[in-house]
Amino acid sequence: MESAATIWKLALESWAIPPEILAQAPELPWIHPPALFGVPDQITETPSHRIAREALPPGGSVLDIGCGGGVAAMALIPPAIHVIGLDHQSAMLEMFTANATKRGATSEVFEGFWPAIAADVPIADVVTCHHVVYNVADIAPFLSALDKHATKRVVIEMPQHHPHSAHSEAWKYFWNLDRPIVPTPQELLDVLSEIGIVAQVEYWDTPLPTDRDLSSATEFTRIRLCLTADRDPEIRSYLESQPLPSKRELATIWWDK
Repeated sequence: MESAATIWKLALESWAIPPEILAQAPELPWIHPPALFGVPDQITETPSHRIAREALPPGGSVLDIGCGGGVAAMALIPPAIHVIGLDHQSAMLEMFTANATKRGATSEVFEGFWPAIAADVPIADVVTCHHVVYNVADIAPFLSALDKHATKRVVIEMPQHHPHSAHSEAWKYFWNLDRPIVPTPQELLDVLSEIGIVAQVEYWDTPLPTDRDLSSATEFTRIRLCLTADRDPEIRSYLESQPLPSKRELATIWWDK
């Protein structure tokens, strides 16, 4: 019987784009809208922020893994007064530092991949990791390193379904390609249990905007689906025929030390 960690790894590998499709793609499909990494002046409270804040002492510290601009950490200032960001992109770390300064907190940043540079990164009261785990095939060492770097609590936020699930129907329409439905938060919980960590989970959702920029959506979809620019009218027509999702379904997984 395969281990939970192996099941997670194989499930992620099943999301690979077939080589024959990827080979003819005009652009690499792994893009993200820049808006995903911005940090608003007023951060909307979420279950992930609440759960992390409950474990933070006044004047506490937060380590944010895969931090991007740092919304997971910035939402915790105060009570946190020191935030640590880790990301593999220097531009994200510059944003993280600027956002911490703007909010009156001290900060440190580390460029690299987790857990490869974990030994160089300080321990914190709370470790946060938002929207990263679906990118991690070798998940057990990743989770263990999160656990070792927290003195009070680890908080993971993840979609209830793989982020690329949003395009599953489009893959079927344009390529007749069926996409997977795993892994999910349950598979992550199984891995945590396997490595001896008893975690809790809260499922929740957040509203999505009811309008969209069709030109931007067409370009984004075209790149994600490895299509060429001459297909833009067809892509736009397809998007116009699809109802917009009204909510984003998320999960917060956490455990105490």
